[in-house]
Amino acid sequence: MEELVLPTRKARKFIGEEFNLDSWETVKPLIENLVAREINNAEDLKQWFTDRSELESYLSENMAWRYIKMTCDTASQERQKDYQFFVSEIQPHLSVYDDQLNKKALESPYLSELTDQGFEITIRGMKKSVEIFREENIPLFTQIQTKQTEYQGVTGAMTVTINGEEMTLQKAGLILQSVNRADRQNAWMKIGERRMEDADKLDVLFNELRDLRHEVAVNADFKNFRDYMFAAMGRFDYTPEDCFNFHESVAEAVVPLLNEANEERQQKLGLNPLKPWDKAVDVKGRPALKPFKDGEELLDKAVRCFDKIDKQLGDYLRIMRRMGHFDVESRKGKAPGGYNYPLEEIGVPFIFMNATGSVRDLVTMVHEGGHAIHSFETRDLPLNSFRSTTAEVAEVASMAMELISMEHWDEFFENPEDLKRARIEHLQDIISTLPWIATIDKFQHWLYENPSHSIEERKAEWLKILDQFSDSITDWSGLEKFKEAIWQRQLHIFEVPFYYIEYGMAQLGAISVWRNYKNDPEKGLNAYLRGLRMGYTTTIGEIYKAMDIKFDFSKEYISELMSFVKDELEALKQS
Repeated sequence: MEELVLPTRKARKFIGEEFNLDSWETVKPLIENLVAREINNAEDLKQWFTDRSELESYLSENMAWRYIKMTCDTASQERQKDYQFFVSEIQPHLSVYDDQLNKKALESPYLSELTDQGFEITIRGMKKSVEIFREENIPLFTQIQTKQTEYQGVTGAMTVTINGEEMTLQKAGLILQSVNRADRQNAWMKIGERRMEDADKLDVLFNELRDLRHEVAVNADFKNFRDYMFAAMGRFDYTPEDCFNFHESVAEAVVPLLNEANEERQQKLGLNPLKPWDKAVDVKGRPALKPFKDGEELLDKAVRCFDKIDKQLGDYLRIMRRMGHFDVESRKGKAPGGYNYPLEEIGVPFIFMNATGSVRDLVTMVHEGGHAIHSFETRDLPLNSFRSTTAEVAEVASMAMELISMEHWDEFFENPEDLKRARIEHLQDIISTLPWIATIDKFQHWLYENPSHSIEERKAEWLKILDQFSDSITDWSGLEKFKEAIWQRQLHIFEVPFYYIEYGMAQLGAISVWRNYKNDPEKGLNAYLRGLRMGYTTTIGEIYKAMDIKFDFSKEYISELMSFVKDELEALKQS
């Protein structure tokens, strides 16, 4: 059997092998070297970019580990303190110097001589960063990050007790798949009541975040935080108007399919009315699928699944596992959600999730595994800015892997009927996910276009937007207070504002990648990986083109792709 070779980080030629971050004073001389260094030709400038990338990669990975450890144990004061040290003692200084370094590069007479692929995109981003940088925003960013951490603390502490067992909300959510309707209703209500306990606290916390973010935008001469974020996130390839078109396209092309699916669900379950706790149970009354029993089995099966796509992809997960770069099981005190955190120096990412044994956990694993593949495929690009892929591409990496891997989910389901059922559930989930993405994105536009809104106005607007993208079958009567606060469960609104529509754009790209893979697995996979290897060295449109897909969210294109998904669903149901 071929021995697994574990990657090693590149030599630290600029910062030195023994460099250790324990205070700002240890970093300062290195950054001042970059600020003061004389650049006499294009080679000097290229070396300057390389040295800057080396330092930034170290700092990025240092912060990453602090964040990872904090989210793995939100109750640890020491881990909170370690993370806050970076946020309050290191990051504010970096922001000032980051602007100075960008200006130094942009003012160099040799900049135009850097013709390697990637520099044009990096320089474009640097210009935008200089344009929007304001020193008075630095302490505001520190406050914002601290407030975002509060959200982790509040939600990470949420548990419910059901049948005498205290459990996380993620674990309680599994009961929503129970064939016993009374058990489903009890779990749904318990989860809802627990969230309501902190609803007022999260409303206040969001108001504080909204006000700080608006102040940042005004300081940078923007009308609102939405416009600021489009600049800060480097959204060069589309506008807010394109987002509005996406919302309308989803409302017209996808919501009708959502209605059809829920009407079918209601009929098959024989329920009138259909309630929110009836959405996850199997329509044939079968118990919830259990694709794995624990975290170790999840990893075993994921590796074998990726092997079937390509042995190299399976090896990526083996490497991460050998290096201890997984924390996958749900437990009390662990932050909610899941993520793949790129580690810039070593190039081997870390996957964090809260697995409880559901199909949703399987999807999370292959989703984050797609991000991990992306990290491995770009790890040899020479600069960190070349590897820092835009989200509209990064999420294609993950969402396409959900669908490509689905062709090999027999590793998780030995029974062909279970396999078919899991695939149907996932495709139905896509039909419900696109409207939710449109809901969250449209809501965020409103939140920041109306920065002085009251909590009551926010609730009213949320309900209005939610209704536009929801099915008309589900009955919420008597549950209005829960409906008003559902948005609070979406961590992106609190922690990474405006990072959400990318999932919608990428879902369309992922469906296209999957369609290519089904038509020709080898050609489809090669195109997918070809696009990923480009990192962020060219535009979104060019990367999509390299993958043999389109960057397009018109009603016509969305309708075409959803028709493909619907046909695949029908074929599965009839098989």
